Amino acid sequence: MKYSISLFLLSLGLHLSAQEFPAVEDVKGLSVGSTVKNFNALAQDGEIFELKEALKKGPLVVVFYRGQWCPYCNRHLSALEESLQAINQKGAQLVAISPENQEMLMKSAEKTGASFSLLTDNGFKIAEAFDLAFLPSSGTRLKYNTILGADLAEAQSDDSERLPVPATYIIGQDGKVLWRHFDRDYSQRANPEEILANLP
Repeated sequence: MKYSISLFLLSLGLHLSAQEFPAVEDVKGLSVGSTVKNFNALAQDGEIFELKEALKKGPLVVVFYRGQWCPYCNRHLSALEESLQAINQKGAQLVAISPENQEMLMKSAEKTGASFSLLTDNGFKIAEAFDLAFLPSSGTRLKYNTILGADLAEAQSDDSERLPVPATYIIGQDGKVLWRHFDRDYSQRANPEEILANLP
């Protein structure tokens, strides 16, 4: 009897652990005025990016994107590259963060012409800190993996097949969120004009 109860509790624990990731409607994104915790991340060129060090140079535009397989992400990164000089002229830097591994980051750079740092979010730690990481439905994941060739379990830093809401943040030199674009609809992205208008 005790053995049966133990098996039941084990299976219940496994079931609960499989359900621990939020759905897209459950994430709210870090709010304006919040302080962003320092983080480190590997860039596509092998360099280590650190938030604290970057903010010493000026405000930072942080863009979360889903991966090199996402046509909306590629168009967004290309548009940001076209406005990179204007962003830099305002004293700001731009980085884009994806759950994909370094090899996939390099593919994103090739596809979009992005010359700014693309960062890999190892274990979704950054997306979780920004309250952006969610688990798409099994049907959605199947579509991404088969039709769009996302290969989420292999191309990302873990096999959870999670994704970030593709949000954009402007972080001030004090580490606080000055502005954000957060929309659960992945087709809606912050345009460069909005970003430039909200840079300090």
